[in-house]
Amino acid sequence: MAAPYRLAVVMDPISDIKYAKDTTLAMLLAAQARGYQLTYLELHDLSLRDGVALGRGRALTVHADPNHWYDLGEPVVEPLGGFDVVLMRKDPPFDTEFIYSTYILERAEDAGALVVNRPRGLRDMNEKVYTAWFPDLCAPTLITRNMDDMAAFAAEHGRVVAKPLHGMGGRSIFVVDPTDKNMRVVFETLTAYGSQYAIVQRYLPEITETGDSRVLVIDGEAAPYALARMPSASDHRGNLAAGGTGVGRPLNERDREIVARIGPVLRDAGMLFVGLDVIGGFVTEINVTSPTGVRELDKKFGTDIAGLLIDAITKRLAARS
Repeated sequence: MAAPYRLAVVMDPISDIKYAKDTTLAMLLAAQARGYQLTYLELHDLSLRDGVALGRGRALTVHADPNHWYDLGEPVVEPLGGFDVVLMRKDPPFDTEFIYSTYILERAEDAGALVVNRPRGLRDMNEKVYTAWFPDLCAPTLITRNMDDMAAFAAEHGRVVAKPLHGMGGRSIFVVDPTDKNMRVVFETLTAYGSQYAIVQRYLPEITETGDSRVLVIDGEAAPYALARMPSASDHRGNLAAGGTGVGRPLNERDREIVARIGPVLRDAGMLFVGLDVIGGFVTEINVTSPTGVRELDKKFGTDIAGLLIDAITKRLAARS
């Protein structure tokens, strides 16, 4: 590139990340290796003044060193639209504060920055609800506030998975069946006694054999390997944050079929880095906020998945020029 591209990242505190597992750090290392100048921001650094998106950012240098992986400069306030690209990597919960941040980032996008993932897509594509746009690729699913409907769904399908619409990392995920005396309590808890929406899906027993696979999609194309997250013997959840074990595997034909359907829709919506959760050949979530799994796959297969993303971003920036 003729001049270094400027990249701003919005993330959780970089001091608190897990060096060996953090996908955002992999992205930043890949960008820096390709000559990008990095700036670091947290959510509280974003503001909107007279329609202009601003960020109180600090120059960032990252290092491939588990004992010293970053250095920060002094804070400088500047328009976010002045950056070539803004990486939005703030973890859920997807709450009102997250939504407000997407409005600020959309003003940065309007001012010329390439925001990854696109703010409108972050708002529109709730990770649990957006599966409804591809019902034939998903297990039977019900989203409702009505606890009686949830109970009827469980009676119809037997064992079900129930979870909130805003969580991450396996938090508050329950597996229940109609004979479970706690089933009603679970539905009451998730819906706050019918005052908020929750999701129930048919339980997919394949998770115990083949895991909950994370298939990464980069600018509409699948990464070459998936991360199968295997539940521990004492838990039903495959999420790594909940104690699951990550096992890398090549993509299978069903993975490719799923990505062929969903990938172009994500690409056209400006969602350049997405994680599809697949159990038994069915999509259970479409993760658009801050998908992970890159470091585990790179370590096992010698890939540079974050580099693929930065290359896709560079290609888009070059096309703009």
